[in-house]
Amino acid sequence: MEIVYFDRLDSTQKYLVNLVREGKVDKEIAVVAKEQYSGVGSRNNAWITNSGDLTFSFVVKRDSLPKDLPISSASIFFAFLMKEVLHEYDKNCWLKWPNDIYIKNKKAGGVVTQILKQFLIVGIGVNIAQRDDKFANFKKIKNVKKVLNSYFMLLKNAPNWQETFSKYRVEFEKQKSFSVHIKGKKTTLENAKLCDDGALLVENERIYSLRWMK
Repeated sequence: MEIVYFDRLDSTQKYLVNLVREGKVDKEIAVVAKEQYSGVGSRNNAWITNSGDLTFSFVVKRDSLPKDLPISSASIFFAFLMKEVLHEYDKNCWLKWPNDIYIKNKKAGGVVTQILKQFLIVGIGVNIAQRDDKFANFKKIKNVKKVLNSYFMLLKNAPNWQETFSKYRVEFEKQKSFSVHIKGKKTTLENAKLCDDGALLVENERIYSLRWMK
């Protein structure tokens, strides 16, 4: 994976989306920004980062992913791998369905996955800098390049979906007291069920998280 570093970008995700749309991407590539001032978060919300946080996006080809991975649950897959790397820095981190990284009961990061042409564009933000707001941070991270290298090494040798999902299913059972936003509505996970393909079953409706772009 080629990694390109920028001092400042509006959004690493938007940067790569534009490159793919313009036909300028023919290999897997990652973009890292020391400062990001217009990041993309869940539900198209702005993801606000502080100086020192880890913000990056990368492009992978669909055919490079595990063969058993349901494409609609790619966000869970990429986010869970990130959580596994971050667990080294805080044992209390976990993945809230489908793509929010938490430390105890506070959000500390997130993953956004979009599909465009034959590529998946994955954006990841991790709070590292000390914060005074409602979010948590991974204060033990001192070297972001080490985190990146660990993540891309894990991705290169990624386990299959079933192995990843079996671990996540156990973690999901701890989320029953939390809520998620579905179609703009805050919905409790108390009675939600996690399907084998990673979808969330709420009131007999399957909910997926992947964004398809044109």
